[in-house]
Amino acid sequence: MGNRFLQYFSLTVALIGAINWGLIGFFNLNLVSLLFGSMSWLSRIIYGLVGLCGLYLFTFYGQIDRESEGI
Repeated sequence: MGNRFLQYFSLTVALIGAINWGLIGFFNLNLVSLLFGSMSWLSRIIYGLVGLCGLYLFTFYGQIDRESEGI
């Protein structure tokens, strides 16, 4: 219950990263670079947060297994 904020934050940041990758793939538009500059310190922080949140989301697979087993 205490890490509910972390879960929502991670999901939100990962979704932002996924949307950015979709824009890059479909339209060759990098929204992070457009808003914050190409590889500026702020854009690097954003990319780093997206990566860390993606790694954290791996733990959700364990939660899915526990829920399906009724634990």
